[in-house]
Amino acid sequence: MTSYHFGGMAATGLGLTLAPAAGWRWVFWAGVLPALVAVPLLLKLLPESPGVLLAHGERDKADAVADRYGLPRPTEVAAPAAGAAGRLAAIRALFRPESRWATPLLWLASFSGLLLVYGVSTWLPQLMRASGYGLNSSISFLMVINAGGIVGLLIAGRAADRFGAVRVSAIWFVLTAAGALLLKSQLPLGVTYAVVAVTGVFLFSAQVMVYAATNTVYRDNERAAGLGWVTGIGRTGAVVGPWLLGVLATNGNQSWGFTTFALAGLVGAVAIILVPLAQRIGRSDAPATPAPVAATAGLS
Repeated sequence: MTSYHFGGMAATGLGLTLAPAAGWRWVFWAGVLPALVAVPLLLKLLPESPGVLLAHGERDKADAVADRYGLPRPTEVAAPAAGAAGRLAAIRALFRPESRWATPLLWLASFSGLLLVYGVSTWLPQLMRASGYGLNSSISFLMVINAGGIVGLLIAGRAADRFGAVRVSAIWFVLTAAGALLLKSQLPLGVTYAVVAVTGVFLFSAQVMVYAATNTVYRDNERAAGLGWVTGIGRTGAVVGPWLLGVLATNGNQSWGFTTFALAGLVGAVAIILVPLAQRIGRSDAPATPAPVAATAGLS
């Protein structure tokens, strides 16, 4: 995920250097070049998932890829039925008693996280300009927040290994909200750069930790559908964030932008921190599995 932010920094650099000289369209044309390079390399060098190889009956290839990258060798799991009926069954499985309450909470956390990611990435320069900063400084803030995102992901991954993805995601969401509220204030330029960088440390990795938390909720045969729906619902937040800030800007309420980001951070924190409680409630609601009856021998 850090590569996403390296790309964000590169795009900002292109905007600062190429757009003034050649026009903004050339920035988009430059964005085509990585795809032309990446697609052939991915087709040639990126290995297929061991789980997919196993599902296709290629056990030896699956084990070889897993061994090469230090992954656990894939095991057989119950594959969902094909077709529309299978897809509906996969969705219903996300609402079995053990996960029925955790699923909507993960969706809400993902929605909030991606609203933040894409709302900030789209509108941060304009919000900073509306706060009185110059054009170059306002665009530079986007580079700085992506640099913070790189650092944040490296820290969050290690922290989640030690303290758990749910706890880290919740704390990161709260700190993102605090950073957004600080950016509402008229701070000296140097201090603003520091606040933007620190906010980036928490903002982007709060969302990524939602994906990591998803891994703890669903069984192996539910994980692909579970993560797919968490990501898909989250993408509606990626649409709503830029749209909502656009509505605020159109109506002259840009000052509400950072407040909106802070509220999204708090909603995300509450949603993700409730996931373990929702799992416990779900397990208590699940029907008890009957205990096996011990066989009795030697009776006459």
